[in-house]
Amino acid sequence: MKQKKILIISYYWPPAGGPGVQRWLKFVKYLPDFGWEPTVFIPENPSYPIVDETLKKDVPKNLKMIKTKIWEPYQFAEKFGKDNKKFKAGQFDVGENQSWKAKLSIFVRGNFFIPDARVFWVKPSVEFLEKYLKVNHYDVLVTTGPPHSLHLIGLSLKKKFPDLKWIADFRDPWTEISYYKYLKLTKIADKKHRKLESEVFKNADVTLATSYTDAENFRKKSANAFCITNGFDSEVKSQIREVVESVDNKNDLTTSQLNDFTEKFTLSYIGILEQLRNPEILWETLNDLVEENADFKNDFELKFVGRLDDKILQKIVSSALKNNLTNLGYQTHDVALKHMQDSTILLMTNFPQESSKGIIPGKIFEYLATGKTILSFGPKDADVEKILNETKAGKHFGYDEKENLKKFFLESYQNWKLGTLNQNAENIEQFSRKNLTQKLVDLMNKI
Repeated sequence: MKQKKILIISYYWPPAGGPGVQRWLKFVKYLPDFGWEPTVFIPENPSYPIVDETLKKDVPKNLKMIKTKIWEPYQFAEKFGKDNKKFKAGQFDVGENQSWKAKLSIFVRGNFFIPDARVFWVKPSVEFLEKYLKVNHYDVLVTTGPPHSLHLIGLSLKKKFPDLKWIADFRDPWTEISYYKYLKLTKIADKKHRKLESEVFKNADVTLATSYTDAENFRKKSANAFCITNGFDSEVKSQIREVVESVDNKNDLTTSQLNDFTEKFTLSYIGILEQLRNPEILWETLNDLVEENADFKNDFELKFVGRLDDKILQKIVSSALKNNLTNLGYQTHDVALKHMQDSTILLMTNFPQESSKGIIPGKIFEYLATGKTILSFGPKDADVEKILNETKAGKHFGYDEKENLKKFFLESYQNWKLGTLNQNAENIEQFSRKNLTQKLVDLMNKI
């Protein structure tokens, strides 16, 4: 059978770090197994908020790639204020933490760069790809955002090549994304955002969402929407074992430190934690437990592996938790997997608003693969809660359940001391990257 061809337009690609790069990196890995030949179109000189060189090894050696230059205004924004570096990853200071420089930068970002600051890559990409597609046949075109500017590339190409099937992949929503309301938009700018979003939904042959709720919301806006969640690579379990064994077999300071971590009742957060997803109720609860329970204080460790907002760090350091804190900063993916395995409970947080119940952080799937207990925060009836209940992998809390949260920790701590805390999750193979790729291929074969 002749292989079909798929062209994937993505901003994030190795050496970009963070969750945004994983989704299509893994689809690309497995698509050839199902008769699809991928080509990836990316910027030649992107400004990534996080870099992880180790992810380059996951890029297939024979993958066809196309690159063109991009101009981004972030280099100027970062000179204006160091906090502007957060904007590249969709992070914002809020409330009293917001300086006048931050307010001005947010206003400019939301009203002048629509839909985002990568919009300057749209026109040159369309011009380049229009010529490219005239001499190179593809069965399916994919644009994946954020940045949602990439969907404008797909929109223009769809109008020029109406027979080309176009999939608009939304790793996060556009106007429904949690920070949208913080962009200080004028009515004119808001109207333009929504008009462009609507055009993408109506012209894409398929709109992909990473959560059940997002897919439902997109359908209400006239999109032909389907949900294919993120997932974990089937190799992640063996990869975790290999990383653990390779590190443990080395007799050095790092090994000693990591082994010490496993002797603690360790709550770990892996990834980026910004103010809009800050579970203050958790720090309050843990602070109380440390002050009230001497054994808990001696056994407990709060560990961050990734980028922790400075304001959150300051709050923790100024509390009784400061002596229980281990803040490692950003680590490579392999090292992050090691720390997941060396944890007792794995923490994930979502935005508290009900409009965010459809967000499923990509880290949940690697968390599932570890077999560790997962502690989640977010709105009630969230998609994450549905997954945790279905897999029996952990507990989901709202941001106002302090007594229940305290009870959870005390019970978990006692079970940890007895060695009976962690149980293997159930029904997680549905979230393996290969099974999800099969789902994508079945969808593409139908359009």
